[in-house]
Amino acid sequence: MLQPSTGTGDSLLETLPHWSKRPRWALSLALCVALLWLPGAAGSTLNCHKTCICASNIVSCSKMNLTIVPTGLPLYTAVLDLSYNEITRLRSEWTPVKLLKLHNLLLSHNGLHFLSSEAFIYVKHLRYLDLSSNNLRQLDEFIFEPLVNLEVLLLYNNHISQIDRAAFIGMLNLQKLYLSQNQISRFPMELVKEKSRLEKLTLLDVSSNRIKTLPIDELKVLPAWIKNGLYFHNNPLLCHCDLYTLLAHWYIRKLNSAVDFKDDYTCLLPGPQKTQVRVFELSGDYMNCSTFVEADEEAFLEQTLTLGCDTKHRGMSKTWMMPGNVMVTPGSNQTAKVLRDGSLQISPVRSEDAGTYTCIAMSEVFNETIYIVLKVHNFTMHGNGETLNTAYTTLVGCLASVVLVLMYLYLTPCRCFCCPSKGKGRGEDSIHSSMLSVTPTHEDPTLKAELNRHVAFIDSKDLQGQNGKLNPNGDEDDEEMDAETGSLMKGKRKKSVAESISSVFSDTPMVV
Repeated sequence: MLQPSTGTGDSLLETLPHWSKRPRWALSLALCVALLWLPGAAGSTLNCHKTCICASNIVSCSKMNLTIVPTGLPLYTAVLDLSYNEITRLRSEWTPVKLLKLHNLLLSHNGLHFLSSEAFIYVKHLRYLDLSSNNLRQLDEFIFEPLVNLEVLLLYNNHISQIDRAAFIGMLNLQKLYLSQNQISRFPMELVKEKSRLEKLTLLDVSSNRIKTLPIDELKVLPAWIKNGLYFHNNPLLCHCDLYTLLAHWYIRKLNSAVDFKDDYTCLLPGPQKTQVRVFELSGDYMNCSTFVEADEEAFLEQTLTLGCDTKHRGMSKTWMMPGNVMVTPGSNQTAKVLRDGSLQISPVRSEDAGTYTCIAMSEVFNETIYIVLKVHNFTMHGNGETLNTAYTTLVGCLASVVLVLMYLYLTPCRCFCCPSKGKGRGEDSIHSSMLSVTPTHEDPTLKAELNRHVAFIDSKDLQGQNGKLNPNGDEDDEEMDAETGSLMKGKRKKSVAESISSVFSDTPMVV
């Protein structure tokens, strides 16, 4: 078993006191020779029989109390296990040769607190790196930049409180990043948001840290395959309804991050006591948050609409079904077509396109079905509501008809027979009056006698005035008229006499 080499020079001088009187060069030479024979010195050179286990391309030196990485590692080494040792510093020269075939490096449980900026320049083909359960406190910029092929990075159970925004730049193939059980107070949104995210990252674990707030709006718009592996439970989050809505949506979609750790998502209620409650209980008596309901898609007539099939996994083949279980097929005359990324494009949108759309996503190991309800407004996007639906149009038409009828009945000009006679006495006659009935309305004996007297004919030409119209007043031709007729025209009558019929036509008998 290898022992630490710390204090080797002091123990050597104690065992060989007479060497202290020798010249300095002789003492140095003796120290170098002695280091080669000390038990702890064996850690500098790989020993597959005593300190490590070598099995084909695997080298395991776990739990050997090593303080440095053994040298002389075979170039064919693919897996190197140095966990559970005492390697506190990883310098750039820990391996003097390039290990081009090394793809797994395990350095957990070492008390590691220093990483050189050039620690990984000779192991660029790493795909799995375990630095968990150490004493790392910060991650500097570009520290992992050489690891362009790394897929899994374990940094959980450290003391990391500072992460440079450029710490993970260049890790183009990173898929899983574990940062739980640290002292991180800021959510590393740059790793997952659009334009700056790691394109292949499918799992980011920042649970059990010191994060109090989350960028809710930015998390909402992330693709489902990212949210499916985004873990932030066991953080001192502040309670609010937006947090509840976010996780409730994830739970309805059956995302692993919300389903697997539903009871571990907690938050602190506002107030001096900072009571800790479960996030999914905020819809009850704590904050009375509204129950989450999945929103429907909305569209307008004639617009181009794209429906996304937001699956929990990437690279799935997608098939779409339109309302009525009609499959979308390429080359058909349908207004809908499937795009390269698996989304469905509808152009132009019609009223009959409303309904439930089904996206069926399949892969070798996973199947998923997503339903999207589409509502189509019966007017164009820029119409400002000018095009009304049929029911509303009918109602407006009915109201307009009623208004027009009322206007016709009550606002039309009054007929002459219902207007009061202006400038005439009670007994004046009007030649414009015409009654349908000759039945007297008042029992006047004098009028009855006059009605029974005789019938006279008035020539229409004698009553013509300006423009060939009748002159009802008779001012110009009173002297030429028959005396008896003129006296009749000028005689006073009561206005209520309905038996007299004034005529303006020639050869029409008048009652005199």
